[in-house]
Amino acid sequence: MTLKMQGALTSAQTGQKLGITGEAARQQLVKLSEDGLVDEERRSAGRGRPATYWHLTEKGQARFPDSHAALTVDLLRSVRDVLGQEALDTVIGAREASTQAQYEVAMAGCRSLRERVIKLAELRSAEGYMAAAEEDQEGGMLLIENHCPICAAATFCQGFCRAEKAIFENILGAGTRVERMEHIVKGGRRCTYRIRETG
Repeated sequence: MTLKMQGALTSAQTGQKLGITGEAARQQLVKLSEDGLVDEERRSAGRGRPATYWHLTEKGQARFPDSHAALTVDLLRSVRDVLGQEALDTVIGAREASTQAQYEVAMAGCRSLRERVIKLAELRSAEGYMAAAEEDQEGGMLLIENHCPICAAATFCQGFCRAEKAIFENILGAGTRVERMEHIVKGGRRCTYRIRETG
């Protein structure tokens, strides 16, 4: 969970996050490595020996929920092949409208952009996105999603990603700009959105 949320870490950094010694963390990471769940990489930081960073392998990533990926993709493919692309777009649009309506109800009491982004992160986490809201150094907010429970579906059909970005823009209010900085479907470790008020 720590590597999923934080990305690649050294044993010492992992231990610090878990409240244990770096050596205790290293022993656990070695066991996970033997099971094929994590792997190590050497990173040079100037002089001295390269540091060892640990990251999740594909097998480790698979330990997190995938919302029945194979079935979902099979159903989407069937809709497209039998009913056509327009029907698939209609299904995605209906999901988008339903999700947006739920989010709008949940955010009814939020006044500031910061409150809305924090609430959105809570809603997304409840859906399995392992989301967090952070303040951006440039004065805006970041919405960070460390997991994509619909990754297989989103890889098959990019319409899901376009729809989600559109939902964020709609519910966060007029004059809000949402910019995707990292994208899991395109090889990123996570999906990150920079959110700023433009007016």
